[in-house]
Amino acid sequence: MTLVDQAAAIRSGEELDVAALAPYLTDHLGGDSGETLTVLQFPSGYSNLTYMLQLGGRKLVLRRPPFGTKARTAHDMGREVRVLRALHPVFPYCPKPLLYCEDQAILGCDFYVMEYLPGLIVRRGYPAGFSPGPEQVRQQFETLIDVLAELHMLDYTAAGLADLGKPAGYAERQVVGWSKRYERAHTDDAPGFGATMRWLADNLPAESGRASLIHNDFKMDNVVWDADEPMRLIGVLDWEMATLGDPLMDIGGTLGYWVEAADPDFLRAAQLMPSDLPGAPTRAEAVQRYCRRTGFSVDPLDFYHCFGLFRLAVIAQQIYYRYYHGQTADRRFGELIKWVHALDQMCSAIISRSTI
Repeated sequence: MTLVDQAAAIRSGEELDVAALAPYLTDHLGGDSGETLTVLQFPSGYSNLTYMLQLGGRKLVLRRPPFGTKARTAHDMGREVRVLRALHPVFPYCPKPLLYCEDQAILGCDFYVMEYLPGLIVRRGYPAGFSPGPEQVRQQFETLIDVLAELHMLDYTAAGLADLGKPAGYAERQVVGWSKRYERAHTDDAPGFGATMRWLADNLPAESGRASLIHNDFKMDNVVWDADEPMRLIGVLDWEMATLGDPLMDIGGTLGYWVEAADPDFLRAAQLMPSDLPGAPTRAEAVQRYCRRTGFSVDPLDFYHCFGLFRLAVIAQQIYYRYYHGQTADRRFGELIKWVHALDQMCSAIISRSTI
């Protein structure tokens, strides 16, 4: 059984215009104009849409924004391509971008095409055919942390990305910005998060003075493992939210996904990666490893963990908002309100026990 992540049939309403796309690709990427274009879709993910293209004997990946109403500054394909172009030569896990299209006549949106990295992608659980033991589980999660640390230590100025963001005041802008986003995306069936937003604003850490290139959604299902050597990480995907900022906020975002075996059942029911399996490092162990690799101190940990959970809740609520208002028929989006409530409970639990 292959461990390579598989694309599937395209979801209804998310089809691409193959008749327009095929000649555009051959014109810009080369090849025989008579080559057949086959399109499948990678079924996971809630933001930008990702498709598998087979053009003749070539396999490619296309990324485009979701259909329907979108946030004003979200889904900037050009910005994502810029990050990929800068990082590919200096960060060995970054896929190579091949083509960026701003011509709305092709697909009705900007999109880009990049190289295909065949490999294993781990989501809520390990796929059939791969049952790692505790030592392998630990090795994979430690590698995940090591690669995040490597990204945070990268010389972004030498990579040509010094103007990608504004590191000064980053943590405060994130708390204020995500709070406003939640308020705009709030629905009648969602929790208020008022106490969490106030606590984060009241307990902002002092400016660390650090600045790194940060991924902003670094988790298991955004990395690719070698199918033949599944302990070897070969790719990091989904760079749409990458920017310059305080790296501690980025590790906080990763901790928001890091569910442990000892966590409450309501949170484990909403887990998005198998960090609760035997062998997986705890959040504290993951942070300790990150600190050893970077020389940073993730303090106060409660703040960064709570921020990561809240940020994840905002993302889920923004996606659920589209479903709630009939902007998408994807039933997966309707389930996200359960995650929002679970994350609200976990934020409250952290705040109630925190000593900061």
